[in-house]
Order: sequence, then C-alpha cells, then structure tokens
Amino acid sequence: MEKFLISASILSANFAYLGKEINDVIKSGADIIHFDVMDNHYVPNLTIGPLVLKSLREYGIKALIDVHLMSQPVDDLIMNFAIAGANIISFHPESTKHIDRSISLIKEHGCKVGLAFNPSTPLYYLDYLIDELDLILVMSVNPGFEGQTFLPYIFKKISKVKKIINKRKRKILLEVDGGINLENIKKIATFGANIFVIGSAIFKSQFSYKETIRNIRIELDKIKK
Repeated sequence: MEKFLISASILSANFAYLGKEINDVIKSGADIIHFDVMDNHYVPNLTIGPLVLKSLREYGIKALIDVHLMSQPVDDLIMNFAIAGANIISFHPESTKHIDRSISLIKEHGCKVGLAFNPSTPLYYLDYLIDELDLILVMSVNPGFEGQTFLPYIFKKISKVKKIINKRKRKILLEVDGGINLENIKKIATFGANIFVIGSAIFKSQFSYKETIRNIRIELDKIKK
C-alpha cells in the first residue's frame, strides 16, 4: 500500500507569522515543510535563504524540512541549508557544473538527496544518477511563482519517472510540485506520486488547515480502496 505524504509549501504562508503558520499546518496533519528557494537568476523570483530555516529551527520547529533549490550555482547554498537544519535538499541538474559533486555535498552534510526536473527537462540524467538519489522532484509548473495551474502533460512525465524507479527496485520518493489541489491530487497519485507539495491550496484555502488537509487525505484514501 502506497504511503502518501503532504508537503506544505511555505511560499504561500503568511511570513509575518511564519513560525506559527508552520506549527499550525504540522498540527493540522502536514507531514513535511517545503522550502522554495529562488535566487532571481535561475528563476524570476527571490524568496528565502538559510537564515530563515535556521531561525525556524531555533524557534522550535522540529518538522521534516524539504529544501528545493531553484538557484544557480547551488553548492554554497547546499552547505548553508544543511548546516541550518535541512533534512532533504533537491536541486536542478542544469544549475550546477558538476552534478556528482553537488550530490556528494548533500550526502556529506547528512541530508537526503533530491534531483528536480522542470517540465521541459529531459529525464536522461536518471540513467546515470538514479542510484544516488533518495527523491525525484517533478515540477508540474514552470518554477518561479505560486498559484500556477498544473500542466496536464506532466502526467506522462510522472508515469515515466515511476516506471524508472520501479525498474531499479529502489525506495526512491517521487515528489510532484505545482498546481496541486483537491480536484487533481487523486489523479496525480494514480500516476505514481507519493509526495505532494501543496501551497496555495492549503495556506489560502477558505477552510481551516485541518479541514483542508483532512479533505486532501480523503481524496488520497480513495486510491487505497
């Protein structure tokens, strides 16, 4: 039976009360906290750095933190986010000159390794790197801004990645990020995803975090029956 994990993307949270927002969403049933790190170079937006993560750890946040680096270069940020308290660090293959070196840095600092794929990024990197990975992140929107619509052609890409993982017979997590909501999460799950990065659909829901996450779980539970 597949285990589904909800990763709450704080890009959609209220940053004036970020510590409280994270505590509330974890208490409401989220499994992971997702950090979208943008540098205004690799993607056209500027978000947060390792100091924010460090501050949240000092505030008392103990939840699993998944850092998605949308930046170029990445190696210094890998080290700084690992030191600040990240658990999982994902980066894009296009963002580094030496993918193996960046993967080694993540491992050396005790974090799980993720490789992220933009909608148009080919999957051939996995031919050489899959045995080094703990997580594969498939972007279902073009990265840079919250609140975008899920790109339908990404279903095929999710399915391809799942087949690659199954063929290798390794416990690699398949994470999908972008435009996920109550209407499409069940279908996304059927194509093979097991971690769902959700921002606006949680933090900007008309319902409470607890009710919103409960409704998401109800949709995911339909897959298991």
